[in-house]
Amino acid sequence: MDIILKYFPALSEEQIEDFKILGDLYREWNAKINVISRKDIDALYERHVLHSLGIAKVQKFLPGSKVLDVGTGGGFPGVPLAVLFPETDFYLVDVIAKKIKVVNEVVAALELNNVKAEQRRAGTFDGHFDFIVSRAVTNMPDFVNWVKKNVAKKSKHELPNGILYLKGGDLTEELQAFPKAKEYNLSNYFTEEFFETKKVVHLPLKYKL
Repeated sequence: MDIILKYFPALSEEQIEDFKILGDLYREWNAKINVISRKDIDALYERHVLHSLGIAKVQKFLPGSKVLDVGTGGGFPGVPLAVLFPETDFYLVDVIAKKIKVVNEVVAALELNNVKAEQRRAGTFDGHFDFIVSRAVTNMPDFVNWVKKNVAKKSKHELPNGILYLKGGDLTEELQAFPKAKEYNLSNYFTEEFFETKKVVHLPLKYKL
């Protein structure tokens, strides 16, 4: 938990409490339904919670905005971001029912009224969102095809509406078809070794009818 306060010192008492409880909840649920690898559960706050919050270092979400988390797994990056931005609405989807069960249990325990989580496949619904977030569920060309129809028309943030994607390594080839994509190195924000190769990719997407 200290690692979260290190980089986000202005949290409210309620947010601090939520982040504290979040660790216990994931350990409890992961013992029943494995949504986080065993070796990662001990590094939950660094490799999952803080990694998710890397998106917030690139773009802070405004009150009333809407964010879609595709392939959320156990709720990353959506759940930590929902704690950080209580006035932003988050819609978390994943194709695996047991993972969404864990997400819903965590969301209920934390009483996060700004989160809705469902077992859905990307591309099967028509909602519009300011940003679509994800943690490396597939390559960028496929991901764009999944979500391009879900981008809201009017941008109100500093960054244009589109994708905020957590990914690592050399993305030159994968992003070749997307000249407007911009990479933000998380090592510029977090000093831990884990973040040396980790990035947030912002890809603006135009609204599609």
